[in-house]
Amino acid sequence: MTATPIINTRLTLLLLTLGSTIFHVQGFAPQVSTTRLRKCFKSISMSPTDDLDIHVMVNGMPGPMATAAAEACLRKGLKLTPVAMTGPDVEPMTIMVYDPVSEKSSEVKLIPSTQRDDVAASIQGLKEACGEKNVLAIDYTHPSAVNSNADFYVEQKLPFVMGTTGGDREKLVDGVNAAKHFAVIAPNMAKQIVAMQAALEDLAKKYPGAFSSYTMACKESHQKTKADTSGTAKAVIDSLKELSDDDFTYDDIQMIRDDQEALDFGVPEDALKGHAFHRYTLTSADGSTQFALEHNVAGRTIYAEGTADAVKFLAERLQEGGEGKVYTMINVLESGALE
Repeated sequence: MTATPIINTRLTLLLLTLGSTIFHVQGFAPQVSTTRLRKCFKSISMSPTDDLDIHVMVNGMPGPMATAAAEACLRKGLKLTPVAMTGPDVEPMTIMVYDPVSEKSSEVKLIPSTQRDDVAASIQGLKEACGEKNVLAIDYTHPSAVNSNADFYVEQKLPFVMGTTGGDREKLVDGVNAAKHFAVIAPNMAKQIVAMQAALEDLAKKYPGAFSSYTMACKESHQKTKADTSGTAKAVIDSLKELSDDDFTYDDIQMIRDDQEALDFGVPEDALKGHAFHRYTLTSADGSTQFALEHNVAGRTIYAEGTADAVKFLAERLQEGGEGKVYTMINVLESGALE
């Protein structure tokens, strides 16, 4: 049984409000036992999707992020499809997904992405058995597969939540919107970080150029297996650039994918295989003033549960009917769908 990972999120938010007040927010969550989590989840109120028979194809297992998302789906009352797509280099296999909190489990057969015809046939069979609007997908695969997988989901008329970062994001969003397809696409699935991003976007709109002449810097650390630059870092940088006139680009982001460097950056040793630590700074031209923003997460639970909430949100949109489009996690947050 996998231990519940520690979530250590430290947010130093630069929110300029009336009276030029600066809020400094720090949040630290202690490790919570599985027993305590079970009690917590039993007390969660019913959501509109609890009456729906939602089946989720979690693609990317047995990768740790996809597996964590599958466990979160079970925990939140969703069902896993008996088949899912895995990487091209992974042998076909059947795995047992087990959530230690709800004590629910589900057997899933993994089909390599090279066998697209088999995956497509499985999707059509699932739709016939479960209902056209009751089958959705989660994608936690690889950055190199983002665009081709999205095209495949559109072709199969399979609504999806894209948790994988990387790929050509503009092409991804434009293609899905042009097809009027239902999807949630976001660089980050954690509701607290999504709230932080929304606050920064609002700050940038209200006070553009407030940090003109300030120099930007960004350093992010993830587990060694993460192939691309943090999508969250890119999104935050986009907002900070509206506040500053610095010519900072994504190429200037300092990536850490080395264990020792991660430890030096403050990552706990037991989180080296799964973490997301970020630090951004804005420094005045004379060096006398510096503003800092940090969000540090050890483990994957915070992202996995946000992903499952995004599935439930998307299922509700499907039931409402109308044309599909790309939603973001801010849409999910604003709808109150994050539990």
